[in-house]
Amino acid sequence: MNKTALFDSLTEQKPDQLLELIAKFAADPRSGKVDLGVGVYRDETGRTPVMKAVKAAEHYLWETQESKSYIGPEGDPAFLRMLALEVFGERHAGKPVAGIQTPGGTGALRLAAELLSLDKRRKIWIGTPTWVNHQAIFASVGLQIGTYRFFDIGTQTALVDEMLTTLRNAAPGDAVLLQASCHNPTGAGLSRQNWQDIAAIIADKGLLPLFDSAYQGLGHGLVEDAAGMMSVIEAVGEAMVAVSCSKSFSLYRERTGAAYLFGDLQASLNKGVGNLASHARTSYSMPPAHGAAIVAAILQDPSRRQTWVDELNEMRIRITDIRRAAAEAFGQFRPELAGIGSQEGMFSLLPISPENARRLRAEHGIYMPDSGRINVAGMRVEDVASVAERIGPYLA
Repeated sequence: MNKTALFDSLTEQKPDQLLELIAKFAADPRSGKVDLGVGVYRDETGRTPVMKAVKAAEHYLWETQESKSYIGPEGDPAFLRMLALEVFGERHAGKPVAGIQTPGGTGALRLAAELLSLDKRRKIWIGTPTWVNHQAIFASVGLQIGTYRFFDIGTQTALVDEMLTTLRNAAPGDAVLLQASCHNPTGAGLSRQNWQDIAAIIADKGLLPLFDSAYQGLGHGLVEDAAGMMSVIEAVGEAMVAVSCSKSFSLYRERTGAAYLFGDLQASLNKGVGNLASHARTSYSMPPAHGAAIVAAILQDPSRRQTWVDELNEMRIRITDIRRAAAEAFGQFRPELAGIGSQEGMFSLLPISPENARRLRAEHGIYMPDSGRINVAGMRVEDVASVAERIGPYLA
């Protein structure tokens, strides 16, 4: 009998660098090591705690939940309804909206990519640098990818003019990926005028915006972090939004997210959700239920919701305090890095070579990916100055 040679013929894949960093950090015995790599929020003790609102919701579910049956490919209707109200507001930009629950924001992006790829002529435009998984997700479904420079590391500024020029030259029907707030990996924010200019061009050119909303509430506030996204949605005919609950609810391992569609006709949105559900059925079949039930239990109860809002505000304020300290400490080595203080969310991008990032790991126990992206929430405020002292000499 002939033996198959499938596994032997496979191309060996490079391990994900961030996942490698987790293992290397855990194996490092040095007491002064610092993890700036993995994108999870940490408190002043270095922990990623379960939020009090989540604990309260889980206790409520333990008392009241009567079944662990499937919830269907579309997911939990209460979760989808309450999350949409929280993310988009009562008016939903005056447009009908429909959604489907997904395994995290990544699952939502993948389903959106499947929908976009149905038109083989379509290209999706992505600003660089961006989250490391973005391009891989869209390439995996055969979408054409166009890129433009979004951020200059040396000056720590968003290249808005380059972005707008690219969108003006895009073809009608092309998609554009936009991060709603707290840009990963740069932390660069856009002004109200920037968002208005983006909205005008997308509407004029007939482009389809896809928003990645993963950090709402960790930049300037729940409403403020969605304002730019909503101005675009209000101006265009159709839009797609991938929402992650990992950061805002600290539900990382529960894989809780949703994909939402906006349009002018509810019937068309229902058709779109039907297509998303069809792709979900042949991929993961049904979404995990527990995280969605937690979010719904929090948002449906005024007391639990207020506890969550208060905790989220505490997280945001802590990140802001770290940024202020980092702006002063890193700005002593590179004046442009004082801009870290005006950036938003968990991430910033340092001008450092891959070689020096590796040297920092080996010589000082400071862990960051070779790109120089740091999770500012991985530092304690009191440690920022000493971390900057170790990193400063290695900056480009």
